[in-house]
Amino acid sequence: MNDEQIAELLKSNPRVAVLGISAKPERASFHIATFLVEKGLEVVGVNPVLSEVKGIKVYPTLADIPGDIDLVDVFRRSDAVPMIVDACIEKGVGNIWLQEGISHPEAEQKAIEAGLGVVSDLCIYKEWLRLL
Repeated sequence: MNDEQIAELLKSNPRVAVLGISAKPERASFHIATFLVEKGLEVVGVNPVLSEVKGIKVYPTLADIPGDIDLVDVFRRSDAVPMIVDACIEKGVGNIWLQEGISHPEAEQKAIEAGLGVVSDLCIYKEWLRLL
């Protein structure tokens, strides 16, 4: 995606699932989830060992989240991406964002072929500050 497409993605996706959210304030997923809430987005988390993080409802899996998800922001290792892409396709997610340092070209191509928008190896926080 180019800068214009990324900016539009950030502006037009009000319901975001942070996959791999942490309750530890020193973790990027904690800070980014709270940043997105501060920016007015509806944020839910995905982590099988948590139920809530700073007022954000957390679900065990993507499939457990009720309703539609516009964007899944991924904080997991690259080797987990194929399974995450499959879950996103099954859930009918519109877009997937793989955080800085995360990529999996084959799984990304599968997501694109299934109609998902894909951003990989970029920090959603840094891109928000740079583009919006």
